[in-house]
Amino acid sequence: MRTNRGVLFAAIALSLSASAQVHDTGAIILGEISIKGYKSITGMGHLKEVNEEVIYSGQKNEVLVLDSMDANTAQDNPRQVLGRVPGSNYSETEGSGFPANGIGFRGLNPTQSVESNTRQNGYNIAGDLYGYPESYYMTPLEALDRIELIRGASSLQFGPQFGGVVNYITKSAPTNKKFEFTTEETAGSYGLLNTFNSAGGTIGKWNYYSFVKAEYADGQRSNATMKQMSAFGRVEFRASEKFRIGLEYSMMRNMLHMPGGLDDYEFNTNPFASYRSRNWLVTPWNIVALTAKYKLSDKTTISIKSALNISSRSIVWKSEDGGPEAPDVFTPGVGYNEREVESEYFHNSTTEVRLLTQYNVKGREQTLAAGVRVFYGKMGRLEGGIGSTGTDADFKNYDPDNAYEHDLTFHTTNVAPFIENTFHIGDRLSVTPGFRFEYLNSDVQGKVMDSTGSFYININSSKPRFIPLAGIAIQVKTSENTDVYGNITQAYTPISYSFLYPMGLDVEAKIDPNMKDISGYNADLGWRGHVHNYFTFDVSGFYMAHNNNIALETVNTSGGGTGYFETNIGNAIHRGVEAYAELNVVKLFTDDYRFGTLSVFNSFAWDKATYETGMYKENDVEYAPQVIDRVGLTYAWRRFSTTFLYSYTAKSFSDAGNTLFSPDAEVGLIPAFSVMDWAASVKFGRYNIKAGVNNLGDAHYFTFRTFEYPGPGIIPSMGRSWYVGFGMKL
Repeated sequence: MRTNRGVLFAAIALSLSASAQVHDTGAIILGEISIKGYKSITGMGHLKEVNEEVIYSGQKNEVLVLDSMDANTAQDNPRQVLGRVPGSNYSETEGSGFPANGIGFRGLNPTQSVESNTRQNGYNIAGDLYGYPESYYMTPLEALDRIELIRGASSLQFGPQFGGVVNYITKSAPTNKKFEFTTEETAGSYGLLNTFNSAGGTIGKWNYYSFVKAEYADGQRSNATMKQMSAFGRVEFRASEKFRIGLEYSMMRNMLHMPGGLDDYEFNTNPFASYRSRNWLVTPWNIVALTAKYKLSDKTTISIKSALNISSRSIVWKSEDGGPEAPDVFTPGVGYNEREVESEYFHNSTTEVRLLTQYNVKGREQTLAAGVRVFYGKMGRLEGGIGSTGTDADFKNYDPDNAYEHDLTFHTTNVAPFIENTFHIGDRLSVTPGFRFEYLNSDVQGKVMDSTGSFYININSSKPRFIPLAGIAIQVKTSENTDVYGNITQAYTPISYSFLYPMGLDVEAKIDPNMKDISGYNADLGWRGHVHNYFTFDVSGFYMAHNNNIALETVNTSGGGTGYFETNIGNAIHRGVEAYAELNVVKLFTDDYRFGTLSVFNSFAWDKATYETGMYKENDVEYAPQVIDRVGLTYAWRRFSTTFLYSYTAKSFSDAGNTLFSPDAEVGLIPAFSVMDWAASVKFGRYNIKAGVNNLGDAHYFTFRTFEYPGPGIIPSMGRSWYVGFGMKL
């Protein structure tokens, strides 16, 4: 017992020490352990060494179990779920009618989760793996069993991205029922109406699960109506204990009214005002996935996940010209000016084959994981069409020849074999070296209108590359329930489609012909574990070299105007500390829960991300707050549970120049902010009631500035809002 308490107090001291750099909030945490392939203590834990044909030994990872959290899942509030992950940062765009909130880690850009590999049930769901890695579809939180995360370079089994992997795992059907139905009905502020319904069961060798979610909201700002429906269906045939095969389909349909961005004066005057009434977006999203698993033996398994994404997106809006301060003016007798229409489609396929085998060397079990990923993506972009002069969601191009200023088609081909092996040396030490080889080719063909609007310029460009990557992870068991882990892995981010041709910019923009991919590496060193059923912790340091960062520079053109030049601007270093601790105060002292249990958690991150070379040397990296700290308090008694969450995010900048103010508000300071959330639930038999308040203190803040939709300018975050829901299971 002395050893366990020593671990407990040492970890508390580490977390408190880190948190004290910001304010004197404690770092503590709660506990209830279940073993399934992951270890979880009331909400967040970590994955075991091997799970689902993937090696996690020595990797920085987390698993978030949704059913054990009080959270506003009806509105997919990431702060209340993913906020437990130290350093997680969000581009909150829901307040501007754009509910696809992005997530980033360790000072990387959170916009549309572009720096992370976003998956559902292990397969890709982003618009394009490399060329356009934005995530417009996210699995509804109400449908999730858990969220698995690997940070750093994410293990070579998943890819080279700096931001790691976020894998949304949907719920499964019961295996002991032929049919089970659940429903969750939620209402809230600003016309929120949400319904989530699921059905599933097992009939013989067949297992099925499906859900439908429909959501409507008027929005806190005017011109921010949101209508969205998501649906999912899975059928799996379990032929035997050795073989199973399944088919999944995910879809999303939405119609978003976007109220536009604000400049700094407008935001400070009224952050919930809107000066755009004619901006609309529609997104049909479709993903079909085939999954199969076969056990070749008790020690060897092969699995296949193949996903096909056939999706698109269309926009009609008063364009970014003039910035947010340029009003969308209605002139009596004339009406509105023509809007701009834009359309994109995403057609891609991703197939991953994985082999995992365990073998013995001198009586010790070793694990080998190998496989290959094959990806092909095609994206079409039509931009600069002539929209209507109306106010409705009309996405038609009214040009007499149906012409667009930009008519481009992008392609990405990727083939990437990988291999990793965990070597157990003695009873405590494991070493996992790995290697990955990436073949990647990106190209663009099409035409763009010249800056005078007189003629088209043909575009034909390609960029093939061959990239070897290596890494190694080490894990040492310091006790039965704690371990020290460390890893270092090469990473890279290839040049995206926007750097093959500057989408959304004037054709006079120039691209550096010698532009390089972003490259570097991630390293972690940490200590994690749990003590009985009342305490869990994970304290680590990280170092990330992010070389050849790409940015847009403003230059003078030959005609005396202003143009753009896209190039590598320098190397950046991200270094910091991440600490998570959770303590169940009651369980620490007694097993008598007659008055309930009280749990406290602290998720803290300190990140110093700066440019080390180039013209922006010593500047902060954009969208990299130095401190993110979240403290949560949960009280549970019998079937009642309630959680209070306090979140603090330090200031950051939206550009590498660390601009404090710009008249167009497209770049500038993002001030520090604090937000409080409260959520509660009670269960009685088959029924449950949920309620809560987001942004309890009605803080006026924002996390995002943009030069395009859903702006341009500042995108305000949501103010105070409430919700209440009722659910049942049959």
